[in-house]
Order: sequence, then structure tokens, then C-alpha cells
Amino acid sequence: MIDWLGGRLGSWDTWLKRSVNRRIFAALLTVGGLAVVVKLASTAKELVVAHQFGTGDALDAFLIAFLLPSFTIQMVAGTFRLALIPTYVQIREQEGQDATQRLFSNAMVWSTASLAAISVLLALLAPYVLPIMASGFGPEKLALTTSLFYLFLPALVISGLSTIWKAILNAGERFALVALAPIMIPVVAVAVLLVMGGVWGIYALAVGTVIGFVLEAGLLALSLKRRKFSLLPRWYGMYPAMRKVINQCPPLLATYVFMGSAVFVDQAMAAVLGSGSVSTLNYANRVVGPLLEVGGLALGTAVLPHLSRMSAADDWRGVRHTLKTYTRLILLTTVPLTLILVYFSEPLVSLLFQRGAFTAEDTHLVAQVQAALLLQLPFYMLSTLLVQLVYSTHSNRALMVSAIVSLLLDVVLNYALMQYFGVVGIALSTVFVYIGTLVFLLVMYRRVVRFTAE
Repeated sequence: MIDWLGGRLGSWDTWLKRSVNRRIFAALLTVGGLAVVVKLASTAKELVVAHQFGTGDALDAFLIAFLLPSFTIQMVAGTFRLALIPTYVQIREQEGQDATQRLFSNAMVWSTASLAAISVLLALLAPYVLPIMASGFGPEKLALTTSLFYLFLPALVISGLSTIWKAILNAGERFALVALAPIMIPVVAVAVLLVMGGVWGIYALAVGTVIGFVLEAGLLALSLKRRKFSLLPRWYGMYPAMRKVINQCPPLLATYVFMGSAVFVDQAMAAVLGSGSVSTLNYANRVVGPLLEVGGLALGTAVLPHLSRMSAADDWRGVRHTLKTYTRLILLTTVPLTLILVYFSEPLVSLLFQRGAFTAEDTHLVAQVQAALLLQLPFYMLSTLLVQLVYSTHSNRALMVSAIVSLLLDVVLNYALMQYFGVVGIALSTVFVYIGTLVFLLVMYRRVVRFTAE
């Protein structure tokens, strides 16, 4: 039996190594599957937290305190990761291991210094910013929010290092640990809460979350040490490769900000439609949001290192083949899935939410919004694929322009469609925005990929 299993695994490995597209497919399955596991762990954490704190003041304070640090982690550290991977792969392919170690060391210094400076700035601004974010909180609740906020600030630097380490491991086609390591955050948070929650209250959840960030970083550090990377930060100066990484950060950061702003715009415009509209939009996103997040994360993580390597080698034939292969795969999977989920949208909403104050009328409206949001799935995934090409070729300023235009288009289409369809119109607007984004990216694709290289 063991010999048979070993032979099957060996055949699987051999099959995967025959082409780049098969390695991408294996990475996609790995990242997607493990991302689902992490999501399930996070959901379990939310259930424990809900049981422990309900919807009381302590949880309100925790959520507001964590909002700004988590947003900063996503924006700053995520931007630096996307700026680093293509340049890192290019340096590795062209200059070798010593050059990549220098870039890696520089990246750690730059990321740590940047996030430490941002942490200090946030600490100084906290007395002015938090009262605005928590304008409805009383003095005692605001004081709790402030204490928790300061407790979360060290996670900025820790998570920044983790992001750099994840980027390096992904660039080396090491996906499993990177995808699974974030599970430490919900698991440790729940463990500390169950052990110390009766004594520390909401602080147990905060401390457990920070410890989870530390342990996640520890797992990544061990993996890098096994691969002979030096984790000692060392500055080699602002040489061309490092300058190239840093120059890519402003347009990427702007892109993140404008893309992230669309969510706030949708909610703000839904708020003018009357009672329940914002809640309806949020409920409709409970299924669609995780589906897009897991799918986009898996596809982007799997594809970016390979497109970066092929772009660095001017292998445009390989780029075209990969994009065509995964365009077909995306269409073959997302179109039937979208149709099935749209058809069963109302039963799904009923199963998940229809109980207590959530009526059959609420189910009908949320299902309509959810069905409209689901229509974006093929366009979102195709856009995600093409965005990785833009990242890999350092064409990020064009992506920033696309994000700005998309945000403006979102506002205009929201206003126009909500006049006729209400909150469903806001969902339909999102679909049309992604169609527009996809058209723009296809134009970029024709400009970037050199068809004459055949």
C-alpha cells in the first residue's frame, strides 16, 4: 500500500513538473484549499467571540481599535509585497542568490523602518483620530478603545516582516506554509480567550491576536532559515534594484486606496436609499465576498511568481500561453458556478439568514442583490489574472489610472442605477465596473505582451 501511494505521489509530482501551467494549477489548488481552511478557522473564532462578548461595548471597542492597524497592514505591507516580487524574481534569474539576499535584507530594513515610523505616527495621532472614528462612544468605552489600539500597534511591524517573508517564499514557489500560516492568528486568539478571557476580558482577545501574529512570523522565519536565507536585517544602500522596488510603491498604494474606497462609496450611497439598504448590501456580500477573496488570493498568489519570471526572461510566448490557458480555466469554472449560485440565491439566503427578525421579504431582497453581485465573478477573476501581468511588468502607474477611473465610474453608475433598481442597482454597478476594468486590462495586455516574439 505504501509503495502504491508513493508511486501515485511520484506520478503526481512528475505530472506537475512537466509545465509551468501545471505548477500554477497545483499552487492555485494549494493556496485556495488552505485559504478555505484559514477562513473556516476565522469563522470559528467569530462564533467563539460572539458567544463570549455578544454585541456589547467591549467588542465594539476591539473592532474600532483594530480597524486602523489592520487597514494599514493591508495597504502598506501588501503594496510592498507586490512591488517586491517581480523585481526579486528578476534579480534572482539574472544575478543569482547573493544579489537576491541583498535585496531581501534591504527589503526587511525598509519595511521595518517604514512600519515602525507609521506606528509612531499612529500612536501620536490616536488622541485625535480615535474620537472621530468612535464618535458615538462614551469616555470609558473610548478609553478602552485607545488602550486596545496601542496594544495592536506592534502587530504592524511584525506583520510587515511576515509580508516580506511570504513574498520571498511565494517567489520560490513555496505556497503551502504561506497560505496556512495565518491560521495561527484565529487559533491562538481563541486559545488565549478561552484560557484568560474570564480574567482579562476583551484584552485576552487582543493579546491572543498579537501573539498569533508573532507565531505566524515565527513559522515563516523558520522556513526561510531552512532555505539558507539570512534574517539579519542589513542595509546595502539605495542601489538600482531597491530603488526600482520603492518607485513601484506609490502607484500601487494609490491603487489599493482607490480600489478599497469603492466599498465605502457603495455603503455610503446605499445609506441614502433608506432603512435597511446598507444591511442588505452587507448580507449579500457575506457569500460573494469570501468567494472573491479566496479565489482572487489563490489565483494571484499562484500566477504572479511565474509571470514575473517569464517577463524577466522576455518569454512572451510563455506569458501568452499561460494567460490563454487560465482564461479558459476561469471561464469554464466561474460561468457555471455563477449560474448555479444565481439560480439558488434565494434558497441560500434563506438557509443562512432567515430566522428571527430576518423575514421572508428580507430574504427576497438580499437574494436579488446577491444574485447581481455574483455576476461579477467571471469578470473579477479574469481581471485578477491580467492584473498579475501588470504587476509582473512594473506597469503599475497604468493600474493606478485604471483604479481612479473605476472609482469614478462606480460613483456615476451607482447614482444612475440606484434611481431605477435601488440597492440592487449598486450591485449591478459593481458588475459593470469590473467589465470596464477588464476591457482596460485587455488593452494593457495587448500593449505589454509582444506578439511579434512568436
